[in-house]
Amino acid sequence: MSLIDFLILIIYLTAVFLVGVYFYRKNSTNEDYFVGNRSIGAWHIGLSVVATDVGGGFSIGLGGLGFVMGLSGSWLLFTGLVGAWMAAVLIIPIIKKIDKKNSFMTFPDFLRHTYGNRVALVAAIISAIGYTGFTGGQISAGAKLSASTLFSDLPLDIDPMVFSIVVIALVILIYTVLGGLKAVIYTDTIQWIVLMAGLLFFAVPFTIMEVGGMDKFMASLPAEFFTLTNLSISDILNWSVTIIPIWFIAMTLYQRIYAAPNKKEAQKAWFIAGIFEYPIMAFSGVFLGMASRIFFENAEPETGLPLLLGTVLPIGIKGLVISAYFSAIMSTADSCLIAASGTITGDIIGRIGFFKKYNSNPIKTSQIITLIIGLTTIFIAVSFESVLEIILHSYSVMVSGLFFPTIAAYFFRNKSEKAALASMIAGGLSVLILIFSGVKLPLGLDPVFGGLVFSLAAYLIVLAISKKVVNDV
Repeated sequence: MSLIDFLILIIYLTAVFLVGVYFYRKNSTNEDYFVGNRSIGAWHIGLSVVATDVGGGFSIGLGGLGFVMGLSGSWLLFTGLVGAWMAAVLIIPIIKKIDKKNSFMTFPDFLRHTYGNRVALVAAIISAIGYTGFTGGQISAGAKLSASTLFSDLPLDIDPMVFSIVVIALVILIYTVLGGLKAVIYTDTIQWIVLMAGLLFFAVPFTIMEVGGMDKFMASLPAEFFTLTNLSISDILNWSVTIIPIWFIAMTLYQRIYAAPNKKEAQKAWFIAGIFEYPIMAFSGVFLGMASRIFFENAEPETGLPLLLGTVLPIGIKGLVISAYFSAIMSTADSCLIAASGTITGDIIGRIGFFKKYNSNPIKTSQIITLIIGLTTIFIAVSFESVLEIILHSYSVMVSGLFFPTIAAYFFRNKSEKAALASMIAGGLSVLILIFSGVKLPLGLDPVFGGLVFSLAAYLIVLAISKKVVNDV
């Protein structure tokens, strides 16, 4: 990259850092740090939600899908639209009513209200594992981008990918540790505006010009790349079952529901997020992935888009668009980092009697926990090659362990602490076994299907046994 491009990126990262410093000075309580003092408006929350959900991982992952299957890859984010709007209609009215009375801070707080402390603890562990992995996926996405653009010419004895992972992780850590949720949400707003402007006004038009116009673009790719049917039924099922349920159980989303002042603002934010996910981001992302295939046909799919940005765009524009992608990466990584930190601080460590008694500076403790989790994500980012794989595996663990107990908490008449515990453990463990054993499910289905089956079966069986024991007594 040129000096001008580096300067643009440095100015942008400095601005993000200053936001973190600003809110570091403003935060005085854990409620400030983790739920923004419950006073943030719909547009800020909505843009933060979509920035968090799509982020860098899905941005790079969408590019990879566009590279492989064309416009049909956009269906990945259609599931985000469906999930957002379902959550807005079905759960936000319920959770905001309960939150108004109880001032929740985390997603496990809701499960604690319904089932008790043991269920909340297990939910916290599952959420912390999932979000730590998810943060690692975002850092890996940032590393793929920077390794192909910023640090491609490092000395031979330095691995550009590993160096990029460390740099990206440290940048994200600094402003998230300092500023908490307010810093995350307000930087997310900036980052999403930068991303959309970068894609729609610079990356897409300049790419079309470089290819030689839309006619040349369409002639350079297979015809099926311009249809919405170039995928299998199992693709749709896997994406739907992995992504739609996350809108009902995601700690990052519950924090934003709590941060909204009322139900109306929270619902408006979710409707805004859905529209930005699909069609706006969905088609922008896969389009650029398709373009990268024209220029780098033999590249690994998820590296095609970073290569495109690093070589096709002119000086100055390159810095803007790369800043836009870094925006997406940071907007998700910071949210997942603060979610994992909030869960561990509030629902695991914070429930220990000794810790509660002698923890005289809760914000400082939260910052230390955030830092430790962030350092852990560096190891995760180094260990996996595929960004989308890390993200979907993280989603699978959370969905399999948490979805059915959460749905039961909202909508089942009969609720059971033992059934919820059994469901979480069975779902979480079974999906981990399926993922790491490499066992293949029929019809190309993802491990999350197996996890959900075990989770539901465990809930229903233990619930039935509990009711029978009560009736016998």
